[in-house]
Amino acid sequence: MKILFIASLGILSLIQTSLSFADNVNGKNLYLQRCAMCHGTDLKATGPLANKSNPPTPNLTTSAFKKRLNDYPGVIVSSIILRPNGDLIPKTLRENGVKLSPYSWRIKDLRDLNQYMGDVISKNR
Repeated sequence: MKILFIASLGILSLIQTSLSFADNVNGKNLYLQRCAMCHGTDLKATGPLANKSNPPTPNLTTSAFKKRLNDYPGVIVSSIILRPNGDLIPKTLRENGVKLSPYSWRIKDLRDLNQYMGDVISKNR
């Protein structure tokens, strides 16, 4: 019985790790598909559209942004996605011929994206 219990805990820890990894993959995929064209794969505003907007795309790896991301987890990401800065993001994409298909954001997606960005920012320090 004891061995069965220990084995079950081991399996559960493996399952939890893979779910965690899957969430991070979701965040990475969302970022690469919907954000990297402006913010770049490194989040440092190095994407091909980074300087096409006014104001230019911000570098997301700055200590000020990292603090905002930590102070308001998920809020910063969701506020930009769900209510872009006026028409800045759609206008920049439109003017540069980028057509993003509509996407039905789930809370899980916003959390995964927030986690992915936080992980990348932490690794860049």
